[in-house]
Amino acid sequence: MSRIYSRIVASGSALPERVVTNHDLELMVETSDSWIRDRTGISERRVAAADETTCDLAERAAQMALQRAGVKASSLDLIIVGTTTPDLIFPSTACLLQHRLGADECGSFDVNAACSGFIYGLSIADQYIRAGNAKRVLVVGAETLTRMIDWEDRSTAVLFGDGAGAVILEPAIEAGILSTHIHASGAHADLLCADVGVSRGFREHEKNAGLHVLMKGNEVFKVAVRTLGRIVDETLGANNMDKSELDWLIPHQANLRIINATAKKLDMSMDQVIVTVNKHGNTSSGSVPLALDEGISDGRIKRGETLLLEAFGGGFTWGSALIKY
Repeated sequence: MSRIYSRIVASGSALPERVVTNHDLELMVETSDSWIRDRTGISERRVAAADETTCDLAERAAQMALQRAGVKASSLDLIIVGTTTPDLIFPSTACLLQHRLGADECGSFDVNAACSGFIYGLSIADQYIRAGNAKRVLVVGAETLTRMIDWEDRSTAVLFGDGAGAVILEPAIEAGILSTHIHASGAHADLLCADVGVSRGFREHEKNAGLHVLMKGNEVFKVAVRTLGRIVDETLGANNMDKSELDWLIPHQANLRIINATAKKLDMSMDQVIVTVNKHGNTSSGSVPLALDEGISDGRIKRGETLLLEAFGGGFTWGSALIKY
């Protein structure tokens, strides 16, 4: 009996129209263009309009992927949305998206794994297809993370942006997703988090007690570099593959220094790395699918090439996917 793989048949993406440059931020917080670029590699980011939601961006990315795949939403068996910034606490953004797309009562749910949300969603979708429980799955990573930013905190205000990316997965006899690997460690929860919520409360009486991203940047950087190095080894080892066999690295777009460190471990030229952090900032679960779609859309990524996707986010969570595109 032939082995069944899940295969990416199409991708899509969506970005808000508003561009906020480093020079714009100089007028809002004590920072500078050179300071931001030197430490993060970011020059600009997109910021959702006041009436633009995570589901709006997810819908645009999903519609693009469906159109490119040449399929109707009614043929979807499952919708998974990776997000930490849902439109509502419930229903899930995936349920809202399902209705907008006209998908016929297929299973739909959100995955909250912070910046690893898309990789987690991809891993779940892969298992459904391999098990024969789904024939066509939509996976989306979508965020409006700037809704959670304290624009007076220069340690976080300069980092984040909004956007969404999507892929359509279908079964295939030929290799597609070779393996996925997901991990988490709640022991580091305090290093990168939003420390308010429905159960814990929102502390409305405290100054600046809104829903903000809190981050200890230096500690996060150290753990991220070390952890991503481990998952690279795990992924290659699980597939008996040498790093020289990789064609592309598609990393989470958090910080150019972290991306450089991962590429160096793989002995990969930066010409083999899809980088969008300079113009998108950190779009959390949207960053990997946005980078993937850019590489596919501009023709750099070609069928038959081997891709390593990886991400690291609050939780901490981290994950990877090795793909024969």
